[in-house]
Amino acid sequence: MRLVTIVSLGASAALGLAALFVAKVVLPQEEAVATEVRPMRTVPVVVAAKPIPYGVKLSAEHLALAQYPPESAPAGAFASIEQILSQDEGGPPVVLMPIAAKEAVLPAKLSGAGARPSVAAVIADGMRAYTIRVTDVSGVGGLALPGDRVDVLLMRDLSSDTSNRYLVTEVVLQNVRLLGVDLNADQTSTETTSPKTATLEVSMEDAQKLAMAGDLGSLSLALRRSGAAEIEPTAPVETYDVVSIGAAPAPAPRAASGGARAPANAAAPRRSSPILIIEGDKPAPEGA
Repeated sequence: MRLVTIVSLGASAALGLAALFVAKVVLPQEEAVATEVRPMRTVPVVVAAKPIPYGVKLSAEHLALAQYPPESAPAGAFASIEQILSQDEGGPPVVLMPIAAKEAVLPAKLSGAGARPSVAAVIADGMRAYTIRVTDVSGVGGLALPGDRVDVLLMRDLSSDTSNRYLVTEVVLQNVRLLGVDLNADQTSTETTSPKTATLEVSMEDAQKLAMAGDLGSLSLALRRSGAAEIEPTAPVETYDVVSIGAAPAPAPRAASGGARAPANAAAPRRSSPILIIEGDKPAPEGA
């Protein structure tokens, strides 16, 4: 009996020593092997070290290097700070759009080497910048800021004399991006002023429309809600759509074919063209 007890104690001691050996020697080696991971391949990408506002000329303190997985690196990103600050030995570029901290610095947000802030650098492909004259009222009281979307309205006075007022208002363009107000082209600006000019991003055809519309009457802006991009069907609004009682009669329409004149109070047909040009008397309705 005593011998059995001694054997049991010896076996227990041996098992304890074996467990201690496994815990102290074998397990740490296995954990080290398990945690050993092959390093992930990365590529350097230049990012903003801090928020960079519009119009700032870049320096080394504005920039930092970050490591991106190759598949996550933004297309066109710079791989070194020197690559940005000395583009073609032309000097550091200027920021054309605000860049957030840790955001990748991309060529589309920078001017050419050593350039100054310019509206020309932010115009979309195929578009033009066209400036119209506005006032504090027609320019939405200065509340329309660079980057906002606006509609352009034209009002013309077609009165035959001062006692016979006949006005027509039409929508010339819709959903147009406002590039600048006076000399302010900073899209982060919140400063409101009494504007004298507004610079719009338009197609070549729309620039021609604005050039003609500016000579026909007075242009004004209507500010759109952020994100609103719908194009609504519109028709010209005339004096008699606004004032019906006591309004002066419309200009006498031209004689219809055959020499007969249409009634003076005949309504003119509505048209949906962007610019309705009326020369002289109001046209007679169809079938007159």
